[in-house]
Amino acid sequence: MKVHYGAGFGRAAAGAAPLSARVSFGGFGHAAPHAPVRAADSPALQTLAGEAMGTTWSVRLCNPLFAPLAPVRAAIEAALALVVRQMSNWEPESEVSRFNRAPAGSWHTLSPEFFAVLQAARHWAQASGGAFDVGVGALVDRWGFGPRPDPHADHAAPQAMPLAQELKVLRSPGAGLVLRDDSMQVLQPGGLQLDLSGIAKGYSVDLVVQALQAQGWTDFLVEVGGELRASGTRPGGQPWRVAVAGEAAGPARALPLQGMAIATSGDHWHAFDHGGRRYSHTIDPRTGEPVAHALASATVLHAECMHADALATVLTVLGPVDGLVFATQQGVAALLCERSAKGAVWTASPAFTARFPGFS
Repeated sequence: MKVHYGAGFGRAAAGAAPLSARVSFGGFGHAAPHAPVRAADSPALQTLAGEAMGTTWSVRLCNPLFAPLAPVRAAIEAALALVVRQMSNWEPESEVSRFNRAPAGSWHTLSPEFFAVLQAARHWAQASGGAFDVGVGALVDRWGFGPRPDPHADHAAPQAMPLAQELKVLRSPGAGLVLRDDSMQVLQPGGLQLDLSGIAKGYSVDLVVQALQAQGWTDFLVEVGGELRASGTRPGGQPWRVAVAGEAAGPARALPLQGMAIATSGDHWHAFDHGGRRYSHTIDPRTGEPVAHALASATVLHAECMHADALATVLTVLGPVDGLVFATQQGVAALLCERSAKGAVWTASPAFTARFPGFS
């Protein structure tokens, strides 16, 4: 099933997708791991689902006492609404939209959640040598992957393709991301356009997890637009299992998920063709252009989904060779799926192999 929900981060989705759907999100699409529903599932395993941030969400909850779920749904929806209110480029009055319109030289005090995301973004930007950069909003828009009137329409090439000099200007917005950690402030140097699509959806998963834990829940699986984080186990003590998709038409692979988050970045559908080349939605901040290598998807495991989300984007930008080197050096558990003439080629980082030695 092919679902074009991604471009509408912060907008209502056109319709609910089943858990097995692959979806994309914002400027950076993601192939979605998912939790298969089993015929033998215990009645104590209950599911809540809905729509938010231009995609779908679901929570599978171990509820042996059959406690009322209305407070759970309210907490989930409040967490997701907070992310939209602060970080959605599709909402003109969100914090990020107001910042993007702000005058040069102005400092802005952010909400704690928004600032935490920017701190994580700064960390991975520095660690990756600029392969991750939330300041790519102007480039995302110029390539036609930003907010648009019909978020569910297939992407088309821009009316005029960007020139090299134009891209150079767009990828050099003054001082870039400058933060004051002690006061939770960020500088608008002038022209800086933040796009949090490569990290905010993962953060939303973490925020839902925190909301559930605050209510005393211990065993659940949270999914937002294909990004997941597991806590505890399924009824009966078995680990949660998720399926990792490689290429759009390729088979999915299942793996157990305990106390970890998983995120996948890929270029399956959020793209356009022009002049014999396929242009991916994933922008390389170092060149200003969409990535052009053979990596179909990058799946990352991390204790927090925010970091898994950002790292999946980093690896997608770096590509199959440099991405594997980065994952190895950083101790990142990653699974890369590369296109080849003979089909999909899977490569696991040492940290992934150590965690899942029998995965195939």
